[in-house]
Amino acid sequence: MSWEEELFALFDDLESQASAAFADDRAAEIADRSRAEYQQVTLAARLMASVGSELSVGVYGVGLLRGTLERVATGWLLLRTGPERDWVIREAAITGVVGASERAVPAVAWEAVARLGLGSALRRLAEGGERCVLHLLDGTRHEGELRRVGADFVEVYDAGRLALVAFAALAAVQRRD
Repeated sequence: MSWEEELFALFDDLESQASAAFADDRAAEIADRSRAEYQQVTLAARLMASVGSELSVGVYGVGLLRGTLERVATGWLLLRTGPERDWVIREAAITGVVGASERAVPAVAWEAVARLGLGSALRRLAEGGERCVLHLLDGTRHEGELRRVGADFVEVYDAGRLALVAFAALAAVQRRD
């Protein structure tokens, strides 16, 4: 082999090593960027991508609920656990979810109705005169008819007694038939 061929072989070898080092650096950079971007993904975004899926949802004060995720909105979700068995679950009361999609839908891509808060869901139940069980984070319950919904609380009326329940204490609302 001539000195020119040896030189070109050396350059080819160095170029291969440089390409391999670049590929390793690029893979590490992509992994770092993926981790950095994923920290922006919210639970609600993952749940939004899971609408229509069968999920198991752990809820403070309630336990494990299994059902079909019907709706996700700002701060709450609607889980159907059976025929006419709907649960409005406050997002802050969720302890864990099994069965969620690997994808996520960012809040900017949500429909306008998905931006409605927990108060809107409770107002709809109150307007329908629905009997409900309000499950609190500490495990206590209030059963009755939802009346009015304030900025951060809901009124529940049962057997001549009116109770005010703060949203911050609320884990889930179960519609009763």
